[in-house]
Amino acid sequence: MLTVDFTRFPLAAGDRVLDLGCGAGRHAFECYRRGAQVVALDQNGEEIREVAKWFAAMKEAGEAPAGATATAMEGDALNLPFPDESFDVVIISEVMEHIPDDKGVLAEMVRVLKPGGRIAVTVPRYGPEKVCWALSDAYHEVEGGHIRIYKADELLGRMREAGLKPYGTHHAHALHSPYWWLKCAFGVDNDKALPVRAYHKLLVWDIMKKPLATKVAEQLLNPIVGKSFVAYATKPHLPKTDAKTDAKTDAKTDAKTDAKTDA
Repeated sequence: MLTVDFTRFPLAAGDRVLDLGCGAGRHAFECYRRGAQVVALDQNGEEIREVAKWFAAMKEAGEAPAGATATAMEGDALNLPFPDESFDVVIISEVMEHIPDDKGVLAEMVRVLKPGGRIAVTVPRYGPEKVCWALSDAYHEVEGGHIRIYKADELLGRMREAGLKPYGTHHAHALHSPYWWLKCAFGVDNDKALPVRAYHKLLVWDIMKKPLATKVAEQLLNPIVGKSFVAYATKPHLPKTDAKTDAKTDAKTDAKTDAKTDA
């Protein structure tokens, strides 16, 4: 189940991609299938080991085209172990709502992204998330849980402050919002409640069978109750300076400085 829409977020074979806070690896796997050179990074060592196993299985099964590479590694989102301008693409999906220093994470992503590179950020949408918080304290008052709810304008503003240029947004996973409302209403850890079990079966059926009816329903409902807010942005190229103009300016400055010194 992908949150990033790759029809809006183009990915070319050979692109170097960082899936930051990759979790179980769903976006990293899709990028690998599309021929990218993928680095999946997460602080959870257990999940990273599972992602590495899936990368190996995909390679063995021939699911990735020639030239594609995939690496899974542990790391800190606030101190990425990569040089400046290392990646063409950065994806961070359902992660920033967990991190106290979200501005620091954005700064690190911008640092490792090449000028002209693309970034996709997804977070829980404000409205559906507020319902979850209202229904259950256990939903968010847990170690490593959600510590904030973003409004769309707030997230876009932080992205702009970090030096990014947003170019598109949308909502995703409308069918998942009612599931989480039921989970919060009956107990986040209570998977045995009949409404929760029934709705979970519906979601699994939808993911496995991909029927047209639920696809259309979700597309219609996404603008209203989509569970996730997705924002796409680019890192602008720095403006080129005119070397001749700079040289003349420097010469004039030096001349004025020398004249004042002589005086």
